[in-house]
Amino acid sequence: MAFLDQLTPEQQFAVFSAVKVAVAVGIAMFLVAYSVYIERKVAAFVQDRIGPNRVGFFGLLQPAADGLKAFLKEDFVPDHVRKAYFWLAPFIAMLPGLITLAVIPFGSTLGNPQNKMVIADLNVGVLFTFGIVSIGVYSIVLAGYAANSKYPFLSGVRASAQMISYELAMGLSVIPIFMIVGSLNLSGIIEYQRDSGWMALPFMAKSQSLQSYLLWPCTFLSFAIFLAAAFAETNRLPFDVVEAEQELAGGYNIEYSSIKFALFFMGEYANMIASSAMMVTLFLGGWTLPFFGLDQPATTLTAGLAHIVIFLAKTVTLIVLFIWVRWMWPRFRYDQLMNLGWRRFLPLALANILVTAVVLWWRS
Repeated sequence: MAFLDQLTPEQQFAVFSAVKVAVAVGIAMFLVAYSVYIERKVAAFVQDRIGPNRVGFFGLLQPAADGLKAFLKEDFVPDHVRKAYFWLAPFIAMLPGLITLAVIPFGSTLGNPQNKMVIADLNVGVLFTFGIVSIGVYSIVLAGYAANSKYPFLSGVRASAQMISYELAMGLSVIPIFMIVGSLNLSGIIEYQRDSGWMALPFMAKSQSLQSYLLWPCTFLSFAIFLAAAFAETNRLPFDVVEAEQELAGGYNIEYSSIKFALFFMGEYANMIASSAMMVTLFLGGWTLPFFGLDQPATTLTAGLAHIVIFLAKTVTLIVLFIWVRWMWPRFRYDQLMNLGWRRFLPLALANILVTAVVLWWRS
């Protein structure tokens, strides 16, 4: 503390921001590692197996062993690949999930009211998020092109078509939220939900308004469309036609090994974590938890930490939902996936915007 007191306000802000970045990335990488562990345990439960149980207590050190193995395995680069793109693609895969975390408020404040638990509190936070998330498809397209093989190439083509289809529906699904809140700032959206109820569950607030209940069908539909689009954006079942082992033998990552293959694998889980955190922020009240005195900005260090724990608990719940769906649902055919995106979700999202606008006009 004595060291911080000697710094200027600008230097203190820089130090605190660096700490937030380090903590956010550390927690994200921890969740990536143990999301894989949870996935393997859930898969084992569904298939009547035991799952990881050898390394550490109940297999809890299995992610560390898998990470070490990824570094130690031979990094083989086939002669027929386009090497520059082949090296670039895995590193792009990790970027969107980590950069998106910069604008997500994972808590209220910590000790000092100036110490907001968000790395970059942008007024256009959601637009920034959608801009960054759209970069993720380039890693798959580059990997498919670089492999110089038919199955990875088909995977890249599928990924680009799937991204266009569901990125539109996902973007349109959040427009009703902006219309209701009147802001693109993610912290402002959480504050609105704190006062008027969560977008997906309007009764989760101490002071509930009639408008929240009137708009609930619209906001819940937005949540449902966003959730389905998130499955498609992260290439998770039932929308994993980009990998589709039975059709494409694994898709874009066929030719990859060692740490490059692991980066693709980690990128998928990082994107899943970012999507879950975004849904918590937009639809599930962020760090707020009514009825327990945890819906107001923290005035103590303990309350600030409690808000972070609440946000992480909600995020982990959605991660478990992603995992559960993978092992319980069948995969859509590619034509069914395109039909669902263009002929179902897109018109539904547009109609949802129109109905929201009519309700807001009627209540004004």
